[in-house]
Amino acid sequence: MRASSVEEAGALLARSDSARRRSASPVRSASPMPGTLRRQSSSFREDVGRAASETYLVSRLTFTLLQFLGIGYRWMSQLLALTIYAILLMPGFIQVGYYYFFSSQVRRSIVYGDQPRNRLDLYIPEDNGRPCPVVAFVTGGAWIIGYKAWGALLGRRLAERGIIVACIDYRNFPQGTIGDMVSDASQGISFVCNNIAGYGGDPNQIYLMGQSAGAHIAACALMEQAVKESGGHPVSWSVTQIKAYFGLSGGYNIHSLVDHFHERGLYRSLFLSIMEGEESLSRYSPEIVAKTSSAETIGLLPLIVLMHGTEDYSIPSSASQSFVDVLQQAGAQAKLLLYEGKTHTDIFLQDPLRGGRDPLVEDVLSIIHADDAIALQKVALAPTPRRLVFEWQLKLARQISPF
Repeated sequence: MRASSVEEAGALLARSDSARRRSASPVRSASPMPGTLRRQSSSFREDVGRAASETYLVSRLTFTLLQFLGIGYRWMSQLLALTIYAILLMPGFIQVGYYYFFSSQVRRSIVYGDQPRNRLDLYIPEDNGRPCPVVAFVTGGAWIIGYKAWGALLGRRLAERGIIVACIDYRNFPQGTIGDMVSDASQGISFVCNNIAGYGGDPNQIYLMGQSAGAHIAACALMEQAVKESGGHPVSWSVTQIKAYFGLSGGYNIHSLVDHFHERGLYRSLFLSIMEGEESLSRYSPEIVAKTSSAETIGLLPLIVLMHGTEDYSIPSSASQSFVDVLQQAGAQAKLLLYEGKTHTDIFLQDPLRGGRDPLVEDVLSIIHADDAIALQKVALAPTPRRLVFEWQLKLARQISPF
């Protein structure tokens, strides 16, 4: 069932992309990007200095966050579980960290805007003799602990298979609220759309992806851009530049998730502060925005592919099903891929650490390379990723996981 859905999604992408580009209006004005067209990755020494300043900032913001959290059993137990979870998977994280800091294929902390967190990392394939497809990725982290390096494992896996990955950082709460996060993500997407050719990327093959909170933020940015563009407002990037959106383990109707998050330790008062109050929940619920949008807005949207584990307790898979239903009813091209027995982080973290087949990466590549038989052949011949942690660590981490 899932394999046929992937094939259908690839066919939908091929059919809908040309029609969507013909009907869409061109970009009306482009905001100047900070710095030169092509920035070089900062040196390791500069990274250390930036890390020190960011550590100070994070420490200060942590105290502010604790004032919101107070003393609560749920979030404290979740924090303890997260700590044990990280320790169990640490051998894999160390190997990924070494790749992140020392691989020549990783360009770290490229500036895309004026805010302190306006940075992105690029993962460049070794074989980039011709322009490569590009995935602009927005990481998760409960809107509180997101960081661009969380996408290193995905970036590595896709770069090994000929895809450039741009992991976009953004302000977390309490440094920023949801409006700031969406603004940062949109500015990062704009940088990718307007500058990726200078890094060997194909500007005609740009895909948008987000995981968990990042899936929500990226979907908000996509819907907001479509509304602006269909209304004739000036934009710095066009929705028609995005060939497909991949939403992994995301929530798209925030109204329906407030109580669920409260029960899991993301307390109502804190969550509403992140979302800029109850009155803003509809604005930052892509599902509600899609339901109330014009046909012109919906017509600009790329293929939407939502991916979710059936045993996801952090954000139930029904959240993706509901969004797909609304999109299809509105006339958008949308597909849902369900992964049986998988949790919130299995398909994004544990499965890649396990090595071998990676269902998520395979599904993404089958859609990106739907019309490129040569690329699909190269993917099929690529070496199988090796295991980074033992199976017993993965099983124990799954049992203790706060996700």
